[in-house]
Parts: sequence; C-alpha cells; structure tokens
Amino acid sequence: MNEQLIQKVRQCPNLPSLPSIAVQVLDLAQKADVDIAEIARIISKDPALSSKILRTVNSSFYGRSQHVSTISHALVILGLQSVKTLVLGFSLVTNLTKNKSRGFKHITYWKRSIFSATAARSIAAKINLVQQEEAFLAALLQDIGMLVLDQVVGDEYGVVHEKIKTHRELCEVEQESLGGTHAEVGGILAEQWKLPPLLSIPISHHHKSSEVSDPGLKKLAEVVELSGGCADVFVDPEPAQAIATVRKTFLERHQMPEAEVDALLADIGKRTKEVASLFEINVGSTQEYEAILKKANEALIEITLQSQRQATTLQQINIQLKEQATTDALTGLANRARFDQFLAEQFALSVKMGRPLSLVLIDIDKFKSVNDKYGHPAGDQVIRVIGKLLKTAARQQDVAARYGGEEMALLMPDTNRSTAATVAETVRRAVGARPVQHEKLHIPVTASFGVVTFEKGIPFTQPGQILKAADLALYNAKHSGRNCVKVFSMPKPKPKAA
Repeated sequence: MNEQLIQKVRQCPNLPSLPSIAVQVLDLAQKADVDIAEIARIISKDPALSSKILRTVNSSFYGRSQHVSTISHALVILGLQSVKTLVLGFSLVTNLTKNKSRGFKHITYWKRSIFSATAARSIAAKINLVQQEEAFLAALLQDIGMLVLDQVVGDEYGVVHEKIKTHRELCEVEQESLGGTHAEVGGILAEQWKLPPLLSIPISHHHKSSEVSDPGLKKLAEVVELSGGCADVFVDPEPAQAIATVRKTFLERHQMPEAEVDALLADIGKRTKEVASLFEINVGSTQEYEAILKKANEALIEITLQSQRQATTLQQINIQLKEQATTDALTGLANRARFDQFLAEQFALSVKMGRPLSLVLIDIDKFKSVNDKYGHPAGDQVIRVIGKLLKTAARQQDVAARYGGEEMALLMPDTNRSTAATVAETVRRAVGARPVQHEKLHIPVTASFGVVTFEKGIPFTQPGQILKAADLALYNAKHSGRNCVKVFSMPKPKPKAA
C-alpha cells in the first residue's frame, strides 16, 4: 500500500471512532475472568442500545422461542459473543451513519453492508462455521475503508466510483488511482480500534481471502468475501454476473448445487429486510430474489454459453500445448520425452500382462555426409521424409518418435518379433525406393534398422534393457554393410565344461 496514503489515513482527524460503550465491552470481554454482570450493567446504561439489542434478540433473526426481557438474560441465553456482536454492530452503525458521504452513494454502501452481514451469518450457519457472530460483524464492517477513504481523499474518491460499474471492480481502480484499497484501509482502522484478528483479518482480506495463511481465519475470510458477492446480487443493477460468480464459488468451495444456492440467496433476501429495520438502516427498495433471478435469466444463459465457449477454447489450447510439449517440431513425431514415457508405461504393462513389446530403432546411413554434401536444410528434409514414412507405418496404438539427431524409433505394443521385423523391412525398402527431393536436389538415402522384442524367455527387468538390445541390433546392422534389418537375439549360454 502507498506509504503516503497510509500516513494520510493515520493522520486524518475525522476517522470513524469506536464508540466508548463498544470499547468498554470489548475490553471486558477479552479478560480471562469475564464479568458478565458488569457487561450487562454497562450496556444497560444506554437505553436506546439496550432496546435495539432486546428487540433483535426477540426477533426471528435469532429464532428464540423464549422471550428475553433484560440484557443479563440475553447474555445468558445467547452468550457473550452474540451480545458483543450486537453492541459493536449497533453502536458502530449509529455512529457511522451520522457521517455523510461525499464521494459515493451512501445508501448503496449501507445496503451492501447489511446484505453482506446477513449473508455471512447465513453462509456460516449453512457450512457449520462456529464463528457465525464474527462473520456477521466482519461482513457488516468489511467496506468500512470506503468511509475512511471518502474522508481522506474526498472528491477524488467520488471520481474512483464514477469509473466502476460494480463493487468487484473497486479494488483495482482504487489501487490504480490512490495506491491502496478500501480493504487495506479497513485493516488499518481495525488495527487502530484494536479489534481481534477474527474481525480485522476478514475485513482487510475480504477481496483476497486466498492470501490468509491461518486456516481458521482463512475460512472466516472466505465466508466474508463470499457474503460480499451475495450482497452484489441484490445491489448490482445488472446482477447476472454476480449470481453466476456466487453459484460458481459455492460449487467449488462447498460443493453446493445451483438450486441450493438459489434457495440460500432467497432466504438471505428475506432475512435482510428484517435485519435492516432492526439496525435502522435504509436500504431503499429491494426486490425478492425470485424477481431478480427472473430478470437476470437471459443474461445468465449468455454467461453460461460464454463460459462453455471459453472452457472449450481453453481445452483446445491445453491440448495444443500438450502436443507441442510432446512432439518433435521437425518431424511431427513424438519427442524423446514422450517416447521414454511411453516405453516405461508399455514395458510395465508387458511385464504385468505377459504380452510382447517390440521396438525398432532406425538410423539414417551416412547422414553426416548428406549434411556435408547437400547442406543442413537438405538434411532436415531427409529427416522429415523418413519421419513421415515411419508415421505412416505406425498403428494407432504405436508410437513413432524422433529418438535423437538422425535416429528414430517405432515402439509397438502387443507385437511379436516376426511382425516387428516385417514392419522394419517394409520401412527400409520404402526409404531406399526413391531419392529424397529437396528443391532441385535428388538425394539417395538408406537407413539401418535394429529390432528387439520383449517376450517370454527374454530376461529384461527394466525399460533401459530393451533400448540397449535394440541399439546392439542397430550396431550389428551398421557393421553388416548398412541398409539392412537386424533382429536382437539372446546370446546362447556357453556349454558347461565337462
């Protein structure tokens, strides 16, 4: 974050402050020997706050059948964490709504905040997260940095908001224009307020929950981040993208199907109306989720089709990249890495299944003299032509590869020695049948072949041995006058001395 912006934030005289009653409750709640009676006494000193808390505790938001009439009773029934959340939430909202915004829409800010808070609590309950109250409060305050930036940079922050259409774009534009984001500024404010990490970390990372290293805090930050996406469904003028994003996130993180997500969003919409009235926040007119979904359906279909097109394109690109990574550029044959992998796989299968595996190694005769006499481009053309012949000879289950330089290989699973030798002889004849044409040149070419078959009675134990055997057969062909096929056979054991 820009150091100059940090200093501006820290030195701003109009920063939102934590209300004194919230400070006292926080301090008392963090003590090892929590005095519940003292906390109840402090809260009860503020009749307006006490009334809001009791009204909320007895609302359907908490769903308690037992009527709660005092703050002490609320602390016993709901627990300290729930009441502390309400104290912080109510006192902060009362304080913050007094500050009139200059740079952005105030109603939209609070509308998104209250939808986020309700969504966070609903999501936390849905995924059985213990920190449901912390999720509610962190989500309610996740965009507090926007209020701070509005105070610090004023009209300039209004220009930032004029550049965006949705909240999802805000951080990027803030970073470009101001050198920092509202999430980072919110983290600074939470630090000044001395809020616990369960609140400060989700606030500062609500757009980048993936960067939270602590597993417990990461889960909470993810819920707060997702709650903001749910709020966008109800706040964005064109909600289709927000709906698609929320559905996708729920599916990836929580394996939640689309219908279940839609039901949850509908419930969040209904609950938020009640929560907004409890917090006395004006969220303006809001539509039921069913109406929002109906309006967005056409755009959602287009988004789905676009995603499918992108997925298809990405799949094609991945296939192309994979082919490039395993293909020799000059010949179009498999490269050495692909050949080695295939040999290892097929050797293991042959050992397991007891079926034959044949390998043919090919070496172009006197290739150096071809390069010397006709030039390297002509040599490349010779390699391409023989590669094409080898590729034609390969069956679908075989792999034809450029083994290295002027050497090539043909690996044939489930192929006996006789068949492999016949294939090698066919390719040898095709190579020598006609000269290779390159521009106006006619280059006579021959090749030597070494054949080996791993089959019953051959005591190979690793892939390297079949390669070594094929190489020995090729060496034999070279030293037998070239332009021939030689088949490897195991040397006969020497007779035992009498």
